Amino acid sequence: MMFDFDLSNGYVVLRIICGLFMLPNAAAKIRNPAASVGFFESAGFPQAKLFVYFTTAFEIVIGISLVVGIFAPYAAGFTAAFMFVAALVDYKVNKTWLWTNRGCEYPLFWGICALIVALNI
Repeated sequence: MMFDFDLSNGYVVLRIICGLFMLPNAAAKIRNPAASVGFFESAGFPQAKLFVYFTTAFEIVIGISLVVGIFAPYAAGFTAAFMFVAALVDYKVNKTWLWTNRGCEYPLFWGICALIVALNI
């Protein structure tokens, strides 16, 4: 549903949270692009700077879409796929599960939440 802000609906709340959490990720890439480029380079991405631009734009557009509720099931599906890839990349680079050690736990959880939103809106 478009522009659904019924906070008594758990799926709506989860959708909004998934969207809001995208925005600090984008802000971090804008504030410190060199660190983001370094991460993508360590993961083996060619043209790491382009991936930083893409992921920043993706996080802003998809984040707003989820918060506002525009094309929310699609945005949530893209977010889930994005986060599952992020979890794999985090594990490849950092070789750990725990998010406190830059592991894959957090993006995996976030991807599962986004998948729930995608399948239940």
